[in-house]
Amino acid sequence: MIGCTGVLVLGTRGAGGPGEVLVRVRGGSETFLAWSADPLPPGASVLVIDFRGSRQVDVIEWTDPLNASSGMAGGAG
Repeated sequence: MIGCTGVLVLGTRGAGGPGEVLVRVRGGSETFLAWSADPLPPGASVLVIDFRGSRQVDVIEWTDPLNASSGMAGGAG
């Protein structure tokens, strides 16, 4: 689970409570309760950074550096 990416179905509320994340795992997609230090909106791309057990994970906001629109990555090209 740690290192997997997903999309928030329900936004997180930081210390106020969890949201819900859809993560691609085991050849399919599964939902988990998602906790984050700061509130994150629905639809945000996230990275799983810890597994709490009982279908709960800690997440941070994530932008895939290979899909960044800032031009060529790593000076390639």
